[in-house]
Amino acid sequence: MLNFKKYTKKSNLSVFVTAFACASFLALAGCSSTPEASNPNGYPQGQATATKGQTASYNDSELVSAISDHLGVTAESAASTLARLFKKQGRPVGYITGEEGGGALIFGAKYGEGTLWMKDGRSQKVYWKGPTVGFDAGAEVSRVFTLVYDLDNPDDIFRRFPGIDGSAFLVAGMAVHYERANGITLAPVRAGAGVRLGANIGYNSYVRKKPKGFGLIPI
Repeated sequence: MLNFKKYTKKSNLSVFVTAFACASFLALAGCSSTPEASNPNGYPQGQATATKGQTASYNDSELVSAISDHLGVTAESAASTLARLFKKQGRPVGYITGEEGGGALIFGAKYGEGTLWMKDGRSQKVYWKGPTVGFDAGAEVSRVFTLVYDLDNPDDIFRRFPGIDGSAFLVAGMAVHYERANGITLAPVRAGAGVRLGANIGYNSYVRKKPKGFGLIPI
């Protein structure tokens, strides 16, 4: 039989942990360096490279160093992860480099911000939020690298992306899962000690503006 007192205490503690985590994340974000001024592809932002009728996409060699640098993993680990992603999804048209903070007591929330880099030179600042579920408690701030597939217009990123059932996996010490909406697929990649697949299921809502306050309900 459900113990409502015990459940209420756990829920309150979960909210407290989440609030603390989000406060830490916002503080760190405020102290971060200024946003990148140019596309990491090495050409002026906004300069298109795709030929007529085609969409520019990244190859594996371009992304190995990008993932390795952003997540702080070895090139070998990045290459192993990309090999599986490319085999299943093909070449991405963009990627998101960002940071994410969250907290949980079984159930919790995560909040993040970053930059979407399209291969053709376009870029877009993005924020996201979503629920988490796992089997431990705590708060953390980490980096995330998200591969983006079948996105023609950067503005189409702003929607809710549900996770795909059974798509979460671990490879080379990195946690990966797939999210999909309106034909667009995202593949967030996280690395580091304590990475949990449980924290990656559910959905992410991508928005244009940073949520006001702590936004304790990640919907």
